[in-house]
Amino acid sequence: MAQTAIRPALLGDLDGLVDLLRMLFAIEADFAFDAALQRRGLAMLLAHEGAVILVAEAAGQVIGMCSGQLTISTAEGGFSLLVEDVVVAEAWQGKGIGRALLAALEQWAADRKIGRLQLLADRNNAAALEFYRKLGWQGTELICQRRRI
Repeated sequence: MAQTAIRPALLGDLDGLVDLLRMLFAIEADFAFDAALQRRGLAMLLAHEGAVILVAEAAGQVIGMCSGQLTISTAEGGFSLLVEDVVVAEAWQGKGIGRALLAALEQWAADRKIGRLQLLADRNNAAALEFYRKLGWQGTELICQRRRI
């Protein structure tokens, strides 16, 4: 198996990132994949100073990703990091890559004195929920709601 590296995403990674989102959205009931929209969102994240996309790379290919965006938490009295789009290509799952991506994202947050990370996970994705539980993530009594305008 090729050596993997975790690094910040670059504009040249967009095709690989869009492919990973295609895979992720196939298992998430709340989202429909639209390559143009996902590419635009990824480009916005890359350009935003309050956001980061980290990728796992092996043999010159993007094989995993996660993103984080700063939010202001009144509960924390400071910034928190909203974690999204944690996905690893199927052939690379179970090899510690998701764990390494989240550890790097946590370090990114710690370097910025961010005290809390939060994420949304599909309630029907038992494997993902177990993965987060093993990494020390805790459920809350909060639920996510949305409204389109």
